[in-house]
This record gives sequence, structure tokens and C-alpha cells, in this order.
Amino acid sequence: MFISYAWTTPEHREWVRLLASCLKAVGYDVLIDVDVDYGNDLNGFMRTAIECRHVLVVADENYVDRAENMPESGVGIETRWFSDVYWQKPPTWLSILYKDNPAFKRPSWMQDSNPKGHSFNVNHEAQDFPGSYQIEDLWRWIEGLSANRDHMVSMATLRQRVKRLEEIDQLRDPNTWSNPSLNAEVCFKYNRSPRNIFSLGYGQFGFDIDISGCGADSVYVYRDHVHAVGINRTTTTEHQALGEQLSPGRTVTANVGDQVILQNKQGALCLVDILEVQREETSPTWVEAFVRFSYRVLLDT
Repeated sequence: MFISYAWTTPEHREWVRLLASCLKAVGYDVLIDVDVDYGNDLNGFMRTAIECRHVLVVADENYVDRAENMPESGVGIETRWFSDVYWQKPPTWLSILYKDNPAFKRPSWMQDSNPKGHSFNVNHEAQDFPGSYQIEDLWRWIEGLSANRDHMVSMATLRQRVKRLEEIDQLRDPNTWSNPSLNAEVCFKYNRSPRNIFSLGYGQFGFDIDISGCGADSVYVYRDHVHAVGINRTTTTEHQALGEQLSPGRTVTANVGDQVILQNKQGALCLVDILEVQREETSPTWVEAFVRFSYRVLLDT
């Protein structure tokens, strides 16, 4: 992006530099004439300027006067470049930023082309001072978006946006990933849950089961958010036998049909039966990963 302007006053030059900084902060590459010495590489600078994707003309009254009456000035030279190639460029190539130019004057060659204009004039009486609103207008022009904010997004699109926002907010809500019942069946889409955690039970009988995908019919169950995990290799629910099967490791691999033992940090136990495992698939269509399990909190522990 190239900014063309007149060196009207030090304050004006400072304003243009600030504008360039704002556009750079947004993420655009910005070139202004002070970056190149006219006398050293005029032709190279001309090619760089006219090959930029966008040209912003900061048209204060002095700029227009120089373009009309001082053909050998920097503004006069740039004006010739722009007028020579303007008709070969797309309509969004050049735009005018009116600054200290209440009459909205512009160089005569622009009368027929009528490029897009943005007012950065200050109106002290109306307390109108250009700022972020005008920068957004400029950004909308650069990116080819509608200038009319009132009609830039359809109501249907707004509803879709709201729906997506609500869905993500719901996924972030811990209550979405919890069940205070002491026994229930759960279908857990673990990749959607923050930290892959589902909370079972409550209080001293609360358990945070931490799951991630493993194989086609298995998942990893971690001890990070409880005290210990294990796989029940017996048919007993006798507490001592269950405790002996808890693993000192960080994780156990649970297959469909396995019963996972959870011990929370209060020493209570919960049995989790792995009923179904669906790993994520991307072909031929996307299928979301989930694990379906039932659980039972052992109250007498």
C-alpha cells in the first residue's frame, strides 16, 4: 500500500506517519515517499508505487494545489504516474483521504474517474474528530467490503453468528460436561470438552474423568484430575480388591467392555463401564470422536 501526500507542515507529515502506523498495526505493508530519495531512484520508486495493490492519496488543499500548479514537485510527479495508469487498474486501486480539505477538492484528472473518497476532515463545531471509525471504513474499502455497515451483514448471517457464539459458550461451560447423579450413562464427545474432562457425581463423591482417544475401540483414561485409575480385571466390587488394581502410572488403556476404576482425592471409588468408542474419522465424511460409558459411584467407600 502506497500513501501519497504533500509535505504541507511538520504536523501534517506527522499525521500521515501516524496513519501509516495505524495501517501497519492492522497488518498492512505501507510505503510512503519519504522512504525513497526521489533523486536517487525515481524510476524504481515510480514502479514500486504504481505496482502497489492500493494507493491512498491524502488530499489536503496544499496537495491539490501542488498537483495542479507544480508539475515538477513530488506530488506533481506522483499525480502523473497515477493518472497514466489509473484506467488500467481495478476500481479499488486508488482512494482519496480528504484531510484539512472541507471543500473536498481533488486534482482535476480525478474529476472523471471519481475514485472512492474518505473524509478525515476535523469539524470542531460538530465535535467530529476522525479516528478508529474512519480507519475501519478505510479497511472495508481496502478489502472490498460494503461501506454501509447497516446492510453489510444479513439478518440470517447474524443469526448464524449468534448461534455459533452460543454453541461455543455452551461448550466452554463446565456444567455442559458434568452429571451430579451417582449413576448414569454418558455419551462424552471428549475433544469438545475443555481439557477432555467430564465431571461425575459431586462433592466428596465427585470424580473428573479425563479421556483421550487411543485405538478403534479404546481410550486412554488419565489420573491427572483424580488420585488414581485402574482396570477392574475381576467381577468383584469389593473395595480392597478394587484398590489393589489401581495403577501407579499416569494412564490406563480402556477397551470396549472394560470397567475402569476411579479413585478421587478423598479416597472414594467409582466404576466406569466402557460401552462404545468412536474415534474421529475424516473420510468419506467427518465423524466426531466420542466414548459412551456408564458409571456408578460407590457410596460406602
